[in-house]
Amino acid sequence: MTEEVDTRTAWLSHDALQNIRANVPLVYVDAVPVRVDELGRVTHIGMLLRQAADGSISRMVVSGRVLYGERIRTALLRHLEKDLGPVALPQIPPEIAPFTIVEYFPDADISGYQDPRHHAVSLAFVVPVAGDCQPTQEALDLGWFTPAEAISDKVRNEMTGGHDRLIRLALAHVGQLP
Repeated sequence: MTEEVDTRTAWLSHDALQNIRANVPLVYVDAVPVRVDELGRVTHIGMLLRQAADGSISRMVVSGRVLYGERIRTALLRHLEKDLGPVALPQIPPEIAPFTIVEYFPDADISGYQDPRHHAVSLAFVVPVAGDCQPTQEALDLGWFTPAEAISDKVRNEMTGGHDRLIRLALAHVGQLP
C-alpha cells in the first residue's frame, strides 16, 4: 500500500481512494463556524456556498476528511483554515469533543445525511472563530447568518446532504435553537 500513499502528505492516489470509498467508511470532521458575543452566546453561524458532492451549489458547514496519522484537532484546523482563510483564528479548546456524530451514506433514506460518493462517519464540532474569515477558491461565498436566519426555510432550501439538520443540532447543542 505504500505505493498508493504519499507518505509525506498522507494523500491516497485517486484509484486507491475510489477503492476505499467503495469498501470502507471514511472518517471526516464537520465544523460549524460561529461568532459569539461577550457572554459566549452564538450570534452568527458561518456557512459556505460551494459545489456539494451531489453536484449542486449548496450552503454547507466546513467539512473534510481526516488524513491517515492526523489528529482530529489538526484536521479541524486544517479544514477551517483551508475554507475560511488563515486568519479565521478558530478557537478550539485543548480537550475537544464532538457535539454529535453524523453518518453520511450514498442513500439519504438511511440516516438523513447524504454523500453520494461514499459512507463517511463525521465528528461534528461547533467552533468559534475570532478573525476575519475569507472564503477560499473552493467556496463561492461565505455567509454569516443569525440562528433564526440559519434555520429559516430560505437558507434551509439552499442546503443539501442533511446540513440543515446539522445546523439545527449545533444550535440546540449551544442552547441557541430559536
